[in-house]
Order: sequence, then C-alpha cells, then structure tokens
Amino acid sequence: MIDISIGKLLLLAVVALIVLGPERLPHAARTAGALLRRVRNGWDSVKAEVEREIHAEEIKRTLRETADNARAAHETVREDFRNVGAGVRDAESQLRTAGDSVRDTFTQTQTAHADARQPDPAVDMLPLNRDGQTPSGTESHDRT
Repeated sequence: MIDISIGKLLLLAVVALIVLGPERLPHAARTAGALLRRVRNGWDSVKAEVEREIHAEEIKRTLRETADNARAAHETVREDFRNVGAGVRDAESQLRTAGDSVRDTFTQTQTAHADARQPDPAVDMLPLNRDGQTPSGTESHDRT
C-alpha cells in the first residue's frame, strides 16, 4: 500500500505532538487508529468481494465451456445414432431382397419339381427286366 519508513513515522508523530498538544494527542491517535481499521476492513471487504466475483466468473465460464462440450458430444452421439439407423435400414433392405430371392428360388424349384415326370421303376431304376435280360437297345456294362 503506502510505503512509510520509521523516520517518516517519527516525523509525523513530532508534528502531531506539536500541532495537537499532549492533551488531545491520545484521543486523536485512537480516532486515527479506528479510522485506519475501518479503511483496512473496508478494503479487505472490497478485495474479498472482487475475489468472489472473479471466482464466480471463473465458475460461470467453466460451466459454459462444459455445457458447450456436452452439447457437442450430444450432437455427435445423435449423428452416430442416425448413421447407425441408416445402416440398419440398409441391412434390412438387403435382407428383404435376399429373402425375396430365396423365396422366389424355392417357389421355382417347387414348381419345377411338381412339373417333373415321375420316374418309372421298370425303365429308370434298373437296367435289367424281370427275366434278367437287359432291355432292348441297352447293353450291359460288365466291370470285370
């Protein structure tokens, strides 16, 4: 605050003693001390209030930054969910297409199987007739 040396204090005390006299000097010193205490307490109060305001501003700034970060994270997560939803819809579409293809192939196979000729055991299954002879027009294939 104010830089006062010992010499300046002694000079001030001598001037006060000369100006006020020995009768009024103690009362003036008590009044000056009380006034100095009030000024110091007021200054400390203002200083503490400014520090509280600065601290409150720092907290508010931190809260704003945290809120901004939370909003950004929220938007990122929301965008990720949108992307995942689009991927799921694409996969669903592909699965529907594949399912339709399988169903169509199965239907075609069933239709082709229903339209196919029934095998005749006498002609299609064995190369021999009942009497043990090969049917006409076919030759026996001996594997010996």
